[in-house]
Amino acid sequence: MHAPTEFHWSLVKRILRYLKNTSTFGILLKPSSSTQLSFSAYTDSDWAGSLDGRRSTSGYFIYLGGNIISWSARKQKTVSRSSTEAEYRGLAIATAEIMWIQSLLSELHVSTSSPPVL
Repeated sequence: MHAPTEFHWSLVKRILRYLKNTSTFGILLKPSSSTQLSFSAYTDSDWAGSLDGRRSTSGYFIYLGGNIISWSARKQKTVSRSSTEAEYRGLAIATAEIMWIQSLLSELHVSTSSPPVL
């Protein structure tokens, strides 16, 4: 921030062009008939799916009520020895994200009605 270069300015321009061209995109948020907030998450892993490094790929979706609020899909940082280990790593990644979201909501004084379903 103190000494931006031409490279930094080109990245800022690229981000602004992206935002300009995707302004009509969005995520549908549906109102819920219930006043209770509840989390649910779905995870999956692909054991040793990467042929170059034999690393597994994990993904998750996190819903608050009926609305998706977080998602990710990426290669795991380490090589798993079994499909079970890959699945557990995927569950751990999703659990960490749920805990972070719950912490954020508690700082905003919003409580959830039940424990998350994973």
